[in-house]
Amino acid sequence: MSNEFSHLRLPSDARARLLDDIVARSGDRSSGPPVVVFDLDGTLMDNRPRVVAILQELAEEWRRKHPEAAALIASARPEHIGYGFQDNLRRLGVVDDALHAFGLEFWKTRFFNDPHMRHDVEVPGARDFACACYDAGATLVYLTGRDLPNMALGSFASLRDLGFPIGVVGTELVVKPAFDIPDHEFKRNVAPALARLGRVIAAFDNEAANCNLFVEFHAASTVVFLDTQYAPNPPKLDTSVRVIDTFERSS
Repeated sequence: MSNEFSHLRLPSDARARLLDDIVARSGDRSSGPPVVVFDLDGTLMDNRPRVVAILQELAEEWRRKHPEAAALIASARPEHIGYGFQDNLRRLGVVDDALHAFGLEFWKTRFFNDPHMRHDVEVPGARDFACACYDAGATLVYLTGRDLPNMALGSFASLRDLGFPIGVVGTELVVKPAFDIPDHEFKRNVAPALARLGRVIAAFDNEAANCNLFVEFHAASTVVFLDTQYAPNPPKLDTSVRVIDTFERSS
């Protein structure tokens, strides 16, 4: 996990108060229907087990022709995984550029498709927190950079199987219409339209740029950065953004 923002993380007692306050405000309809917005990868869901599963398949692919590289990546565990697949190969000891290129394409065809999302797990406490917001009365919007053609069905199934509210009144899964739309551009275009659903009281994302745009479009909301995995060279966070790395509410 990255530690670039770790000095900004709330201590456990402050994190619990923040999350409890959002749950409480999820039941306040005095200023309109409350809406809580969640990203998926790196926010509600830890996709590192998905990467490990793909590495295991790649190890089988390489076992005969590249046994040393296969053995290295077969040993991968979720805690070994960071952002960037080729960087993961390097961290695991695979240094051949040709293998990096092959591995990247192998990963792309699997990571961004429905079937492998079954390997994702919740970020600790995420399901219980989302359910608490929903049960209190908030509309939940899962706003993700995953795309409609390749990942919508898998996302729906993964949310359902992990126990998140989905497929019921008061929940929405919002995905990109096409894979090649940049995630930040997509979210910038969608963020203002969330006001159609009600009053955005909180938004959670693991990319600093996306958190900053929620501050821009929904200034009265509580914007929370998940300090898990994120793209290199992130911008500075707006000073109003709170930082956590888990949804656990026990102090």
